Amino acid sequence: MALRRRAAVLGKPIAHSLSPVIHRAGYEAAGLVGWSYTRIECAAAELPALVAGLGPEWAGLSVTMPGKEAALAVADAASPVATAVGAANTLVRRPDGSWYADNTDVGGMVRVLTDAGVGPGAAMTVLGAGGTARAALAAAARLACSSVTVVARRVEAVDDLRPVADALDVVLSAGSWADASRHLGAEVVVSTVPKGVADPLAGVVTWRPGAVFFDALYDPWPTPLAASALAAGLRVVSGLDLLLAQAVGQFEQFTGVAAPMTAMRSALRRATGGDFLS
Repeated sequence: MALRRRAAVLGKPIAHSLSPVIHRAGYEAAGLVGWSYTRIECAAAELPALVAGLGPEWAGLSVTMPGKEAALAVADAASPVATAVGAANTLVRRPDGSWYADNTDVGGMVRVLTDAGVGPGAAMTVLGAGGTARAALAAAARLACSSVTVVARRVEAVDDLRPVADALDVVLSAGSWADASRHLGAEVVVSTVPKGVADPLAGVVTWRPGAVFFDALYDPWPTPLAASALAAGLRVVSGLDLLLAQAVGQFEQFTGVAAPMTAMRSALRRATGGDFLS
């Protein structure tokens, strides 16, 4: 009998998570018999006790909001990028039973932006200053972006990002939300704000020809800002692209097996009708 191995996604709320769709499709395509992947409702304060109570059959955990900072704190060791960003979306069980924290949101963002044609030296604008913006800063560092301008509704939120930028050696500037449209002419624009927040910008933006626009949202799609970018001929990637890319990194760390991306992408498309997946 194959050894039973378990993984799950933690968060609150969690019923909407598409991670089981992606990971289960990967297990099936890779022939990983005995592997299961579930959802567990878990608030940040509940995460340490939950992790401490997991048996040896647990190979890894995907962690979504609001537990990413708690995941980093509970780990016995962490990757440099998770430490720099101050958050982890991945906990991997090591052979000695300890937990290792990583942030595959960063590698996933690098993958989707690279596939969209982003190269070294590009200037990036980030809308929003929350957790996904931190991952965008780390991605900018890996992509060797020349500068990053963070446009947020609260200037103090950008100040909170400065230690992250310093740790990553990223040149960070702050932009006013009242003047946000002026900053959308960058070579790479990453929107990390909640649904509806960036919608008014769609009617006033002037896009740079040949630029790349990444919107962390994917429901509904396209967002007004993404529709504007598509109409202008930009290369556009969505939160579904990131969801898949970050899951690939987790799958490979949990299983030690190369991720069957085609099967995982197909499963996500079937589950969402996401024909816009790149």
